Amino acid sequence: MFNIPYTKVSENAKVPEKANKGDAGLDLFATESTTLYLGVTEMVGTGISIAIPYGYCGFVLPRSSMGKRGIIIPNSPGLIDSGYRGEVKVLLLNLSDQIYKVEEGDKIGQLLVMRPEIISMDEISNLPPSVDERGVSGFGSSGK
Repeated sequence: MFNIPYTKVSENAKVPEKANKGDAGLDLFATESTTLYLGVTEMVGTGISIAIPYGYCGFVLPRSSMGKRGIIIPNSPGLIDSGYRGEVKVLLLNLSDQIYKVEEGDKIGQLLVMRPEIISMDEISNLPPSVDERGVSGFGSSGK
């Protein structure tokens, strides 16, 4: 376990926290109230800035309880690189058939911090064959 340094950029910011001991993600809280109209995307502030350690990254993920109401994070997962020091914000999109109110203090997403694999790209003239018959078959190739 390691600590993530943070600062509050809003007076009413709540520190991200786990709802349950075994949870992987930390809940993110809204610092502002807003109305999500049908089909509209809004950026909602959390009031915190974080310093993710070098070699790690953060993912802003949706909450299942919002998804069942038709409220999604359209860029999910939202990627936070270790060098970013601005306010963590959550994009919310209303796909439901009703107006949705976000109130200050509401849980609006989850933060998951992970260590991504360090990769480099190596250009070659031909790729090795696929381990199965898929080859270049893409979208919808495995059925409906």
